[in-house]
Amino acid sequence: MTRSWWGWGNVEDAVRGAELRALLARVRALMPGDLTDHEPPAVASLGLPAPRVSAPASLAGLCSAEPADRAAHAHGKAFRDVVRNLHGELRHVPDLVARPRDERDVTDLLDWCSREGIAVVPFGGGTSVVGGVEPRCEGHPAVVTVDLERMDRVLEIDRTSRAARIQAGVFGPHLEDQLRPQGLTLRHFPQSFEFSTLGGWLATRAGGHYATLHTHIDDLVESMRVVTPSGVSASRRLPGSGAGPSPDRLFLGSEGTLGIITEAWMRLQERPHWRAGAAVRFGDHAAAVAATRAIAQSGLHPANCRLLDAAESLINAGVGVDGGLLVLAFESADHPVHHSLERAVELCRDHGGEPSAGTRGEPSAGTRGEPSAGTRGEPGGDSGGGTGAGSAADTWRSSFLRMPYQRDALARHSVIAETFETACTWDTFPVLHRAVTEAAGQAVREATGTEGLVTCRFTHVYPDGPAPYFGVYAPGRWGDMVAQWDHIKAAVSEAIETTGGTITHHHAVGRDHRPWYDRQRPEPFAAALSAAKTALDPAGVLNPGVLLPAR
Repeated sequence: MTRSWWGWGNVEDAVRGAELRALLARVRALMPGDLTDHEPPAVASLGLPAPRVSAPASLAGLCSAEPADRAAHAHGKAFRDVVRNLHGELRHVPDLVARPRDERDVTDLLDWCSREGIAVVPFGGGTSVVGGVEPRCEGHPAVVTVDLERMDRVLEIDRTSRAARIQAGVFGPHLEDQLRPQGLTLRHFPQSFEFSTLGGWLATRAGGHYATLHTHIDDLVESMRVVTPSGVSASRRLPGSGAGPSPDRLFLGSEGTLGIITEAWMRLQERPHWRAGAAVRFGDHAAAVAATRAIAQSGLHPANCRLLDAAESLINAGVGVDGGLLVLAFESADHPVHHSLERAVELCRDHGGEPSAGTRGEPSAGTRGEPSAGTRGEPGGDSGGGTGAGSAADTWRSSFLRMPYQRDALARHSVIAETFETACTWDTFPVLHRAVTEAAGQAVREATGTEGLVTCRFTHVYPDGPAPYFGVYAPGRWGDMVAQWDHIKAAVSEAIETTGGTITHHHAVGRDHRPWYDRQRPEPFAAALSAAKTALDPAGVLNPGVLLPAR
C-alpha cells in the first residue's frame, strides 16, 4: 500500500468508481454546487524551499530531506489540511524528518536541537486534525519533525498482570498483530486506528473503542517513559497510586510540548468472544437522548452506545428515522452478553424506541471467536464493538470506516465536509445542541450563501453527560474553502465555549484550538503548565505554539 501524502490513508483505498458516483449523487440530491474534480498536485511541483539545516554526521543517517518526506509531514489530516494540500499550499514544511531507532537516538536529537534552537515537532502517525503536527514554528532557525515509526515493537508482555511494554511508534494494526498470539488486545480503536500510533494516542489523550467506561487511552496506561531535554521521566509501573499528582497525567495530553513519549506499559484485555448488538429507532430525538442517558447511567457499560440524529442516520447508516438511531453493542471475553443487551433494549422501549428486526437482544451469529476477515486487524474505533448488530449498524460501521476517504473525495469536488466534537453534561446538552446547531447553520449561510447540513451523533456517553460529534456539509468555493471552513469553525467553537462544553473531547488542542483552550483552562493551571514547560524544555524547542504560547 502507498500512503497518500496529501490526504487520508492509502492511495489504493481512495474513493473511486461506483462508490464515488454514488457519493456525488447523494451530494447533488442534498445541495447545489460545482462538483468539478481537482487532482492533487505532484510533490515535484510543490517547489519546497531548501532545508535550512543539515544534521550533524552522528545523526545524518536518521534524517531525511526528501521532498516527499517533508511534504507528507507538513500537515495533519484535517479538512483544512487536505484542502491546502490540494492547492499545493505548504507554507510551513519541516527542514528534516528524523526517524530515531531507539531512545538513545531520541535523546541525541533533542540535545542537538536544544543546543541549536531548532524546533522539534513529534509526529505520531500524522493524523492530527487540529494543527498539532504542523511546523508553524516562527522564530526558530529550522524545524525537525520526529517520526518514531522505527520504534514499533511490543518489548515485553506480562501475561499474569495482563499488561505489555510497548514502543510508542507502533501503529494500531501492528500492535494488535503482536498481541494476538497471546490472546490479548489493547482494545483501543480510534477512527484513525490504522494510521495512528500508541505515542500519538497518549500524547493527545485519544478516545477509542469504548463508548462507555474505558473511553480514553488514559484508562489503559500503567506507566510511561518520556524523553525530555532535561532528562528521562520514567514512572513506576503500578495498578494505581495515591503518591501525589500522577507523573503520567502530566504527559498524557501534552501533545509533544513537554517531551517525546518513547514507550509505555499498557493494560491489556482478553480478546472478546461474546458479542451482541442492536439498532434502535426513535421517533423523537429528545426521547432518544433520554434513552441513551438511561443506558449510560444504568451500569450496563455497553461497548457501543452511539446515538445518530435523523440526518446522520440517513447519510451514514442509510436509515430514515424521525428522531434518531441508537447503535448498541456489548462484548465480553468471559460471559454471554445478551442479557445486558436485552436490558438496554428494554430501557429504549421505555422511551419509545423500537429495535430493528432481528436485533432483539439475541447474541449475534458467529459471535464466538475473532472479527471477520478483511478488517485490517480490528474494527474501527468510533463505531465501537459488536458485529451483527443489524443492517443499520453494519451500514453505519462500514460508512464510518470510509468517512475520511469520502471527506477527501468531497474536498476534491469543492464540498465542505468536516466534523467537530465536544462533551457536556446531560442537563446542558439541549442548550449546547441548539446553540451549536444554530451557530453552525448561520456560519454556513454566511460563508457559502446556502443552508448546508448539520448533523450530530454521540461518540461516547458517560453517566453525567455525552460527547456530541457534529458534522457540517455545504457547497464550497474552490480556492476559498479554507477561509469558509475557518469561519464556520470559529463560530461553532465560540458556541461550544460559551455554553460550557469542552473545546475538544478527543481531538486534542494543537494550534487550531488554542484560543478556546486558553479560555477553558484555569489560570493557575496555565501558570503551572508553563513552569513545567520551562523546566522540562528550557530552550522552548518542543512543538512551539501547541498548548502554550511559543517563547
